[in-house]
Amino acid sequence: MILPKVRDPRFVTVRRGGSLTDADHQLLALWAATCAEHVLGLFEAVRPDDPRPRQAIEQARAWVRGEVKMMQARAAGGHAMGAARDLRGAARFAAYAAGQAAVVAHVAAHELGAAAYAIKAARAAAPEGAGDAAARAECQWQRDQLPDAVRGLVLDDQRLRNDLCWSAFTG
Repeated sequence: MILPKVRDPRFVTVRRGGSLTDADHQLLALWAATCAEHVLGLFEAVRPDDPRPRQAIEQARAWVRGEVKMMQARAAGGHAMGAARDLRGAARFAAYAAGQAAVVAHVAAHELGAAAYAIKAARAAAPEGAGDAAARAECQWQRDQLPDAVRGLVLDDQRLRNDLCWSAFTG
């Protein structure tokens, strides 16, 4: 469970009564796609012939460009998460990260899901005893990718939802 029971209005678009602009929603989607793509190789190493997680990341970016509707990106996210179903460890978490990235088009607050699953993937892929360091490095890498316009929002969201996200953002 990565979403709070009560939606944060900062992650609800203006036209739906929140304060999130379309431009910032798109930045969140791009950042989530970047986080997921960073660990995608962990899935593709195990399932090189399964394109669903990569397609989900591509659909997230296509949504930002206005090339696909939200429902198409959301469906691709579901398919990516389906690719994870029978896997374990890093490959599973990497597919979930891709799925979460695609569904940001539907619910902006899934941006932390993509990031948290990518951190879990990095931790799971690390050699024994190096998981915490790998998780911290992945988290820092993600933070370095944050666009300035949404940096404060995402960092505050990480603080507020860290417990819901398996404490991924405190290493």
